[in-house]
Amino acid sequence: MEERPHDRTAGRLGWLAVPLALCVLAALFALPRLERFYLIRSGHAAEATLRLAVEGLNGALRRYEPLPGLLGERPILKALLAHPDDSALRDRVNEELRRTAFDLNASDVYVMDRTGLTLAASSYRKELSFVGRNFGYRPYFLEAMKGGLGRFFALGTTSGERGYFYAAPVRDGERIAGVVAVKFTVDGFESAWQGGAADILVTDLDGIVFMSSRPDWHFRTLAPLSDAVLARIRETRQYPVDQMRPLENSRARLDDTLSLLTIGTGEEAESFVTSATTLEAAGWRVSILTPAAPALHQALTTLAAVGAAVLLIGLAATIVVQRRARILERLADQRAQQELLERRVAERTEDLRHEIEERKAAEHRLRTTQKQLVQAGKLAALGQMSAALSHEINQPLAAVKSYAENAATFLDRDRPDDARENVSRISQMADRMAAISGNLRNFARRPQESIGPVPADAVIDDTFGLMAAQIRKAGAVVEIVRPERPVWVMGGRLRLQQVMVNLVSNALDAMEGMEAPRIEIAVVETGGGARIAVRDHGPGLPEALIEQVFDPFFTTKRPGKGLGLGLSISFNIVEDFGGTLAARNHAGGGAEFTVDLRRAEAPGQPGDLAAE
Repeated sequence: MEERPHDRTAGRLGWLAVPLALCVLAALFALPRLERFYLIRSGHAAEATLRLAVEGLNGALRRYEPLPGLLGERPILKALLAHPDDSALRDRVNEELRRTAFDLNASDVYVMDRTGLTLAASSYRKELSFVGRNFGYRPYFLEAMKGGLGRFFALGTTSGERGYFYAAPVRDGERIAGVVAVKFTVDGFESAWQGGAADILVTDLDGIVFMSSRPDWHFRTLAPLSDAVLARIRETRQYPVDQMRPLENSRARLDDTLSLLTIGTGEEAESFVTSATTLEAAGWRVSILTPAAPALHQALTTLAAVGAAVLLIGLAATIVVQRRARILERLADQRAQQELLERRVAERTEDLRHEIEERKAAEHRLRTTQKQLVQAGKLAALGQMSAALSHEINQPLAAVKSYAENAATFLDRDRPDDARENVSRISQMADRMAAISGNLRNFARRPQESIGPVPADAVIDDTFGLMAAQIRKAGAVVEIVRPERPVWVMGGRLRLQQVMVNLVSNALDAMEGMEAPRIEIAVVETGGGARIAVRDHGPGLPEALIEQVFDPFFTTKRPGKGLGLGLSISFNIVEDFGGTLAARNHAGGGAEFTVDLRRAEAPGQPGDLAAE
């Protein structure tokens, strides 16, 4: 019987069914393995992004960690904690903290007393201000009160913003007087993560999601929470308990570092390839979640290509070669991108290290420059006083010569009593010159850093010992009003003496050319300290320029009379003592400068002064 075309076709189709069936079986066998391969590859490719995100978080933690300790050393914070009812001081601290938060790009900077009550905060202008709120229940406050560095991540109970808190003690001697805290928010990190091919989430040690590129995952839990954990969260108000709902998930391991994570159930379930790393310092676990669906699509595409290669022998071979070349090229590109990301992370890490070193060096240079400016101001004042002091010394020298010649004459004439009187006068002249020389030597000496009790009256007497010649040359009258009992203030004797020399010298310059120049100096006790007021009777300060008189290189003197550094240096010296230097025009005419200092207890031994 002749074979019909239909039968031959059916036979060919029958023979084709075998390889087709083998291809289907091979595909069913290979599909899970191909999918696993692409899952692992996509997971490892995402690890570079994970390292970049972790480095960003670590950089922020390292940047803000030392700040509370540095802020806690500011004398003005200790002064506020010692005098919490001083409204003027509190206003100054509020504004200083606001500027500090702006400069540091921090969300909030605030100071709390020993009970956790916020006395001053950078947010004092905002409607939701921290001022007056008590954070004694926060772990970072409790840790700082023990003398350590407090750290804590939580949802702000006042601002409603998630942030990381650092806190450090403010010490007044050996005593912890309060706590200063710095907070930075994490919204910026999440904004940078959003829009990428993968999602990033950060969990704490209890498995609570507190940061994520997916806002709907915030405060969800990846594991059941015990009653003790829930009680701790309620006590510290770390998270909103009413929003802490379980995030259903299951996990299957892919290799040593990667897992297949399924979030949700039923039709809403999503699968991700995930890898994670831990931030030891903060106790965080940072995970990156790459969608798993593309891996299945890639596996099916590969099987389709292989099947086409089997059915279309020649063409399939060409397609396979070309596709292999493209796959290898993509793999090479991915490896190159991964290496590029790794290099960028390493470069950024090195840049951060250099930045920290440069900031430390800049701080050291700033302190050194300030000390040099203080000494330069002294030397400038000595230069201005040199001519008058030369005249002041020449007078006793001439008297010494005259008394010596007369003494010799009296001895020749056998008049020893008269000669002895002349020798006594010579001794008095020598004491006078030694006092002038001693004042100059002490004034020119470079001060040290110690601060302690200083007698205000003695500083004024030293000042006029140095300035006496200039005052007489100017024909000025000096009126000093002293309190009934000696007043001791916190400071350094030599540096405070330099401030007074600068103020008296400026007063003389302001009255240059006047017929009867007069300077009034008053020492008065205030509620928490003492005030030294220096007033001249010159033309006064221009009202529009009063706020600029303490700026470096600003001067109202004519060219050649000054660099404009004296008042700036004096302002910084007084601020180092925990005091204030202010300027105004007196109602009766002339300018008045006031130095407000903290009052101090007199030392046990007379003459036990703050050495510098």
